[in-house]
Order: sequence, then C-alpha cells, then structure tokens
Amino acid sequence: QVQLVESGGGLVQPGGSLRLSCAASGNIFGFYTMGWFRQAPGKEREFVAAIRWSGGTTYYAGSVKGRFTISRDNAKNSVYLQMNSLKPEDTAVYYCNRDPPRAGDSWGKGTLVTVSS
Repeated sequence: QVQLVESGGGLVQPGGSLRLSCAASGNIFGFYTMGWFRQAPGKEREFVAAIRWSGGTTYYAGSVKGRFTISRDNAKNSVYLQMNSLKPEDTAVYYCNRDPPRAGDSWGKGTLVTVSS
C-alpha cells in the first residue's frame, strides 16, 4: 500500500504562484512515473503533469505548459509542482499519484488550490 500526502495549496490571486508538495511512502515499487492531477468542482479528475523517477523526463497538459513545472527529489520520495501565473480556471483539488494511475490505486486527500481575487 502506498501513502500519498499532498500539501501546499491555498488561496492565491490571479497571476500568483504556489508550490505543491507530494510525499510518497510505503510500497512505491512500480511508481516509475509520478504525476499531478486535479479535479475542479463538478468536473472529472484530469492530468496536469508527470515526471519519471529516472532521467527527469516531464510531461504537461496543454493548459498548464509554460506555467507549471514538475520536479522530484528521489531521496525524499517527493514530487513538487511549481505553479506560476495562476488563473481562476486552475482552481481545483490537486492530487499526486503514479502516472497513469491504475484501477484500485489509493489516493491522498489532495490539496485545495483556489485562484480568486
């Protein structure tokens, strides 16, 4: 079983920045690529960004490319998401998990990001 704990969310004005953190523990063997996902009110959960544990290859959704940066610290089993130039449409609960997530994977509680003036 893998435990995932997301943190770093909050209320920010449009154009502002936030840095999210995800700490993974437990049996993370097989979690070769880690990702960030988000779910806005009334919408399906969607992919945001992903990074391979080795090599650092990154992937981004088109809506966040150029504004968000994903990074990782293998020694700490942690993944981060630096979010700049935030927009109201970025408002959502943000989650981390392996990418792609598998049926039956457990999810953390997520961290709420609210972009509003």
